[in-house]
Amino acid sequence: MLLTTEYDDDHGVRLAEAAKSLAAARSVDEIVAVLCRTARDVVGSDGIAVVLREGDFCHYAAEDAIEPLWRGARFPMTECVSGWAMLNGRTAVIPDLENDSRVPQIAYRRTSMRSLAMVPMGTPEPVAALGAYWCAYIEPDESTVRRLEILAQVATIAFERVSHLA
Repeated sequence: MLLTTEYDDDHGVRLAEAAKSLAAARSVDEIVAVLCRTARDVVGSDGIAVVLREGDFCHYAAEDAIEPLWRGARFPMTECVSGWAMLNGRTAVIPDLENDSRVPQIAYRRTSMRSLAMVPMGTPEPVAALGAYWCAYIEPDESTVRRLEILAQVATIAFERVSHLA
């Protein structure tokens, strides 16, 4: 049975606060820190991961989760959902991780995560991805996915701004 996430009026306030913090960020590390401390709350997930593109690899740079996921790990772009989202420039919503060909099963077996949404960040070519994970089989509702996409869009602007500062 798939559950759906529910919208909470506080999510809009949290999203606005996150956008304000991202607008003030001056480095990639600051952007990642803002996403880590706000994304999970904005979408009501059990975990989030911030994934940076490094050539042909995805670097799981940071996470905020109820259990360790993949912080510090690197995976080939073609072998993980974050890479799929970046290579295709599209959001991936996966309500059942065990039944989706984009999911490397071995990476998820040791976790309690069962569902996810992964959003690419960066234009025209994504440079990062923001993932939200749930321990239950959940099909995130449209407003939850939209909040994650908005947060990723604001982070994209911040990534573009800091790349010009360097």
